[in-house]
Amino acid sequence: MGVSRQQAVENRRAIVAAAEKLFRERGVDAVGLAELMKAAGFTQGGFYNHFQSKDALVAAVMEKAMEDGGEAFASIIGNARSADADPVRQQIQWYLSPEHRANIDAGCPLSGFAGDARRLGDVVRGTYAEGLATNLEQFARVIEETEGISEGSRRKAITLFSQMVGTLLLSRAVADVDPVLSDEILNEGRQHLLTTVDTQPGIQSRGHSRRR
Repeated sequence: MGVSRQQAVENRRAIVAAAEKLFRERGVDAVGLAELMKAAGFTQGGFYNHFQSKDALVAAVMEKAMEDGGEAFASIIGNARSADADPVRQQIQWYLSPEHRANIDAGCPLSGFAGDARRLGDVVRGTYAEGLATNLEQFARVIEETEGISEGSRRKAITLFSQMVGTLLLSRAVADVDPVLSDEILNEGRQHLLTTVDTQPGIQSRGHSRRR
């Protein structure tokens, strides 16, 4: 008996989910088709019923990851505004939290795939670049709306986000072997960025008084 169209969609989704988890944990090149199909609950022979190649799977994984990342960003900003909190500070606090550091499987894909991105195919690199550009545009818009500035929001978004990613990656890199250093990097990086948001001239938030 053949597989229904709905079941085929669900099987494909399971393969993409398993692949994303493994790719994030170990890197794209380190994961073979047999391993990822086993993780998804299928035999290797069924792979080509869903994808023409591993590159096609990587492209699907990256597209899904960027979509999920965009939704997560929007959720954090929306929750902050609902709580009458500063969304820029909330984003920094979430991004540089121990929970996000540990969430390699489903955390921000821009940091999760940063090490792999330059080695991937043109289509996948393009998806990553598009996701990064969209994230920076959204972050700049949030900064502009929150802090009441008309110029410099994009520059600030790039600076803040780059520092956030760098701090997260360094903290993750040593988390297993030197957790004390990992925590120090995460905590110092977070506090520095929060202080920067509060004290940088000309960018005082309209909601600054609520943050205390």
